[in-house]
Amino acid sequence: MAGPRVVIIGAGVVGASLADELSSRGWTEVTVVDQGPLPATGGSTSHAPGLVFQTNSSKTMTELARYTVEKFRSLDVDGQPCFLQVGGLEVATTPERLAELHRRHGWLASWGIEARVIGPDECVELHPLVARERVLGGLLVPTDGLAKGVLAVEAQLRAARARGVRTLGRHEVRDIRTEDGRVTAVVTDQGEVPADLVVCCAGIWGPKVARMVGMDLPLTPLGHQLAWTGPVPALAGQDREAVRPILRHQDGDLYYRDRFDRLGIGYYGHRPMPVDVDDILSVDAADEMPSVMRFTPDDFAEAWTETQSLLPATKETEVEEGINGLFSFTTDGLPLLGESPDVKGFWVAEAVWVTHSAGVGRAMAEWLVDGHCSSFDLHECDVNRFEPHQLAPEYVLARDCQNFVEVYDILHPLQPAGAPRPLRTSPFHARQQELGAFFLEATGWERPQWYAANEPLVEGRDIPVPNDWAARYWSPVVGAEAQATRETVAMYDMTALKRLEVTGRGAAAFLQRMTTANVDKSVGSVTYTLLLDHDGGIRSDVTVARLGRDHYQIGANGNLDLDWFTRHLPEDGSAQVRDLTAGTCCIGLWGPKAREVLQPLADKDFSNQGLKYFRAQRAHIGAVPVTAMRLSYVGELGWELYTTADMGLKLWDTLWEAGQGSGIVAAGRGAFNSLRLEKGYRSFGTDMTCEHDPYEAGLGFAVKMDKGDFIGRAALERRAADVTRRLTCLTIDDPRSVVMGKEPVYDGDRPVGYVTSAAYGYTIGKGIAYAWLPAELATTGRTLRLGYFDQRIPAVVAEEPLFDPSMQRLRG
Repeated sequence: MAGPRVVIIGAGVVGASLADELSSRGWTEVTVVDQGPLPATGGSTSHAPGLVFQTNSSKTMTELARYTVEKFRSLDVDGQPCFLQVGGLEVATTPERLAELHRRHGWLASWGIEARVIGPDECVELHPLVARERVLGGLLVPTDGLAKGVLAVEAQLRAARARGVRTLGRHEVRDIRTEDGRVTAVVTDQGEVPADLVVCCAGIWGPKVARMVGMDLPLTPLGHQLAWTGPVPALAGQDREAVRPILRHQDGDLYYRDRFDRLGIGYYGHRPMPVDVDDILSVDAADEMPSVMRFTPDDFAEAWTETQSLLPATKETEVEEGINGLFSFTTDGLPLLGESPDVKGFWVAEAVWVTHSAGVGRAMAEWLVDGHCSSFDLHECDVNRFEPHQLAPEYVLARDCQNFVEVYDILHPLQPAGAPRPLRTSPFHARQQELGAFFLEATGWERPQWYAANEPLVEGRDIPVPNDWAARYWSPVVGAEAQATRETVAMYDMTALKRLEVTGRGAAAFLQRMTTANVDKSVGSVTYTLLLDHDGGIRSDVTVARLGRDHYQIGANGNLDLDWFTRHLPEDGSAQVRDLTAGTCCIGLWGPKAREVLQPLADKDFSNQGLKYFRAQRAHIGAVPVTAMRLSYVGELGWELYTTADMGLKLWDTLWEAGQGSGIVAAGRGAFNSLRLEKGYRSFGTDMTCEHDPYEAGLGFAVKMDKGDFIGRAALERRAADVTRRLTCLTIDDPRSVVMGKEPVYDGDRPVGYVTSAAYGYTIGKGIAYAWLPAELATTGRTLRLGYFDQRIPAVVAEEPLFDPSMQRLRG
């Protein structure tokens, strides 16, 4: 089968990879268009230095890079290899960076990439130009290396052409035609190309192409300095392009690669150099190529000084040439993949560097041909992940520039983004400031992590201090707030939780089709359920509250849930979905004294019989109308109380005043995370993703196979009998050994899994880590070890939940 008519805009390394992968799957009605000459079209691929370091805190990005390495190793053009597997070496010149290299080694062990941390002598042995006295150690990844971007383009386009793919160089895209909200053709300066699907792989021109269909693409082209030395005497006679590992000196914002007897030097330490996409020159107007700007030596001066210090042999040469080359940056440093939310058939594969290009080509091909990607979890790369404010030009420019500055920084998992802040504040923000809230950010919301006003609660409590890394963005107040929640009553700001409304005569049938549980229940029911992809993988976990016969409220995880619901709405208009989040707010009132605070204020019965667990009702709390749902992610009696944004401050004040005699406290996200892990509550995107199914994740209870058909049901039937891994609870006795997530789990010396969520359990008095493990190792009482920097921390598989397994506190 030839497949639909596909037009790929952009013949760089991403477009070429996609053409190859699509045609290898039988889709051959594919046309690749580019404004430049093939295979060196003048985009970022044409000048990219080609260094492929696979190390990344993101499992998905590492796996995309691993596939790129594997594929490029198999490619050549007339005997010229497309990949030089010389290895990758990152060196540390400070103790902080050496510790970071151990952490990075942990990621690689977690994701299954061979690597090791080595001493300074071995660093010099591998790369003799390195000054021994400067380095403290290094991280060696033997499978890293140099990708030959233009050769990889040619190799993949040749393979695609052999299968019938058409390639059109020197065709500038002028417009994209649409009809009834669907693409129909790509208009070039040499005529129209009919299309059923259009995939934008235009790189730095991506925002310009996306605008043709009214799509805002949060991408900024930024200049990045790349210089080449003259001949280095110490390299005289080197007859191969590269013999030493590619080298990264992140303390100096620098990287290096061989080019025979010269060195290439890349530098991220200069000022950000953003370029408006409309100011990028055309292929014919550019002196060298459109993606290359004039080199600015003053910006490179510090880099050259540092280079001569780290690599003393360079003192015998000079910088011979350089460019400020344009690359794509995004607000969170991740690619932009997926289909436009508004124009059917218009897809993007943008902000993808050579490192991940072949992996993205495969991922997009699977997504287009099969309707989902089975090889990679793409939720964090989905172009529809952004909130509306995250598409604002001011926001995009500020965050993209920040990501350029931070590209080699040591970043803590909880480290908040910089300006612009604050962006979104709940109605409670003023009161939280008065209580000394320490704010972190959640999808733009200022969310308290703990409150300085609770410092007196710490006195007399056993709140262990974790290790230095875990103690960042932490306070002993976190422990006091967690314990106080279990003892009395606490208020949590849950406004950052995304809230959707589904209405219409077909709402129940629509949600039955979308979710794994039975949500066609009585008015007032609240149901925990899952959204699955067509292959049975988990797309999200949500709560669905039926507030009326044709009216549901959904507690969702983010904009991808809204996008998923919207794409599957019935064509007859019998159901509608809208985002309620900005106009509403939520307080979680939880703890054994929660009813003592709430009932005297309410005009409805909040007794155990009046509102049972996982039920909802509308009520007034004082003068405030609320929707109250009896559920709790901290494992205590209580309710989520929703109201409109204009009434939010009044709700806070009403509860706060009423709770003074009951010892009420405001509590932050630090306590929340500890408490939820004591109860074993999962978090989508951290504990489970699209690559996992409900049975592996311990969420089989949320699947009701007897309710009829739902998305993913058929695939789930096949997966149910083959559970080879499990999300498993581990406990840690040493109170200082609090891990942060993404650490490898070892059985002896063999890495067997990785940590998802972790925290200290202030009720149970132990560290908690959830981890993916082979099913045969997920046996209660088994001792494993967690790789934490250069340590191996003992951890024991525990039966979950760790707290209140009988659910008496929740149901009381």
